[in-house]
Amino acid sequence: MNKVFEWSIVVSLAGFLFGFDTIVISGVDKTLQALWSSSDLFHGTVVMAMALWGTVIGAIAGSVPTNALGRKRTLILIGALYFISALGSASVSDPYSFAFFRFIGGVGVGASTIAAPAYISEIAPTKSRGRLVGLYQFSIVVGVLIAFISNYLLSGIGENAWRWMIGVEALPALIYGILVFRVPKSPRWLIMKGRKNEASEIVRMIDPSKGFDSYVAAITTETTSVVENIFLKKYRKPLLLTFFIAFFNQFSGINAFWYYAPRIFEEAGLGTSSALLSSVGIGFFNVVFTLIGVLLIDKWGRRKLMYAGSFGYILSLSVVACSFLLNWEEIIVVMSLFVFVAAHAMGQGTVIWVFISELFPNHLRASGQAFGSSIHWVLAALIPSFIPVLFTSVGAGVVFAFFAGMMLLQLGWVHFKMPETKGISLEKVSRSLLSTDNDKKIK
Repeated sequence: MNKVFEWSIVVSLAGFLFGFDTIVISGVDKTLQALWSSSDLFHGTVVMAMALWGTVIGAIAGSVPTNALGRKRTLILIGALYFISALGSASVSDPYSFAFFRFIGGVGVGASTIAAPAYISEIAPTKSRGRLVGLYQFSIVVGVLIAFISNYLLSGIGENAWRWMIGVEALPALIYGILVFRVPKSPRWLIMKGRKNEASEIVRMIDPSKGFDSYVAAITTETTSVVENIFLKKYRKPLLLTFFIAFFNQFSGINAFWYYAPRIFEEAGLGTSSALLSSVGIGFFNVVFTLIGVLLIDKWGRRKLMYAGSFGYILSLSVVACSFLLNWEEIIVVMSLFVFVAAHAMGQGTVIWVFISELFPNHLRASGQAFGSSIHWVLAALIPSFIPVLFTSVGAGVVFAFFAGMMLLQLGWVHFKMPETKGISLEKVSRSLLSTDNDKKIK
């Protein structure tokens, strides 16, 4: 178990880079718009959102190397993409080149949401799978916090501060790339490829007491020689579950908030410095409540965390909307946004990548992960792209009221449709969700 934990930590560092890369842009948002005299539409859809469109491509295409090259090699390639993106983005002097290098980093983010959770779920023991896959999300929020702190500390070092804010990511990307060479290949992937001798050695490293024959038998019972895809009728249930958890994740408004946190705090009445400092506090809250979620996910289960998060979303987003619409005190907006982040961190933030990684059989796991990640990132690109325009045209209050309404719908989906996967083997989960087994339910 110690080795599994060590490997999970290393692989989850892809999430740290994901979080850092996603948030670091928020600190240079207004600086870059002023530097290149961009319109709200161009700034939102090109400068700010190009990395998110990269994540869409990474999410759509990421299952190809994850399946063909393996989880480990894909994770190494992801580290290289982050490194190139950080150095390139920091060195350019025009918005188009900047957007190009940000796009490269986005491809790494999208691919990481497939390869990293898939790898960890495939090496993790059933009883601790939620916590171990949850390390990926925990690493994301640590990356978010460090990005906020980095932005705050580097914001006053001169006119080229934005270059340092963006470029500093190259260092953790290099460290991650070196460390990930040390992890073994996924034994489930090796078995799918017919490389049982290699898989046997890794399984014994994971758990020397585990019988390799029984391990292989449990996996190969679901293996098929027929070419399949996730869009077959029998995979309708896991496909819909994957779609809706990704859909509601983004219609909470969380990525819109992360990308424009300082701007939103300024809209509420805080000064620039106070807005950046409040963002650091938000990042710290995010880490604390994600840690709580990770510790509880294998005790409470996925559904209870989603219930807690849904109620927290509805309360906090409703108050934020009222605060903007009725001109309530800025402290109410700030406190409500802290509650919003806590609700996300403990609920959707902790659950999404764990839940998606559990739904499909081994030979379709990367494809299912790619589908969920694609839905997530298409919406994550579209929604933040239009935030500057929406804030100007309809106002922040209307935007947050819409997000609150969407979270009411999420609560209904969790109650009526979402199954519990806590403490159940990956193979049993995928079998139980086959549409041909209408009489079977996960218990």
